[in-house]
Amino acid sequence: MTTAATPPDSALPENRQSSPHAPSHVPSHEHDHDHEHAHGGEHDHHHPHHHPDDDATPPLAAVQDIHFTYPGNADPVLRGASLALRPGRRIGLLGHNGSGKSTLLLLLMGLLRPQSGHVLHHGVPLTREADFAPLRREVGFLFQNSDDQLFCPTVLEDVAFGPLNHGASPAQARDVARATLERPGFAGFGGRVTHRLSGGEKKMIALAAVLAMQPQALLLDEPTNDLDPRTRDRLIAILAAHSPTHLIISHDWDFLAQTCDSFLSVQDGTVRIATHTPHTHVHTHTGGDVHHHHG
Repeated sequence: MTTAATPPDSALPENRQSSPHAPSHVPSHEHDHDHEHAHGGEHDHHHPHHHPDDDATPPLAAVQDIHFTYPGNADPVLRGASLALRPGRRIGLLGHNGSGKSTLLLLLMGLLRPQSGHVLHHGVPLTREADFAPLRREVGFLFQNSDDQLFCPTVLEDVAFGPLNHGASPAQARDVARATLERPGFAGFGGRVTHRLSGGEKKMIALAAVLAMQPQALLLDEPTNDLDPRTRDRLIAILAAHSPTHLIISHDWDFLAQTCDSFLSVQDGTVRIATHTPHTHVHTHTGGDVHHHHG
């Protein structure tokens, strides 16, 4: 995993709690071609969800009864939060800014340590830094800020860094990086200089660097930040092709509706089943991506 510790914000709950109200739904819209509208208006949409803990599949990674307070703060961010990431699950994690969503992911990856509670990998508690190495080989983490992950002079070196760090020879790491950058969505970046990339391009290369390590699951913190509509569509296609298991933090509800099949929310320091869930609103227009107004 290509990581660098970052400070706060940020899942399947192990604890069974009554379903609360998730964040109020504010629909966003996608634009295509032709003038049709397919949506249910500005309503709260309630969808029945299979409870995550009813799945007999053992968790790949989990946090259990986590309590965490940042140094210098009186109030805890997380108060008994539990979450399990199982193979084949595609989870969207909701919650207001500062609710603890990103913090939860940093704890899961061992980049922060809880005051109490447990982080588990295949059911085994992780307590020391060395314990997290196997988890980080299996779970790739995309930071909210791509500059926390990209620090090499060239794109090829950045994408090769993870395999090299995990024991590949320099030649093997370069081969893996080149193969990753030949995938649809990443082509054309191999010869680029990292610091000259746009914010959206950096986000995609950070994802390529994570995928180069061939993780079994992904944790993505606000992956659509800085992405234009076309790059966002490329990201959706990449996740559909290469990410059967993931947990995504996002305020982009249409994006979550297209990439996730179950939804959780972080509220009052705990993780709960989301009752008002993201769904896609598709609006089509003859103008496509061209700037236009609704009359």
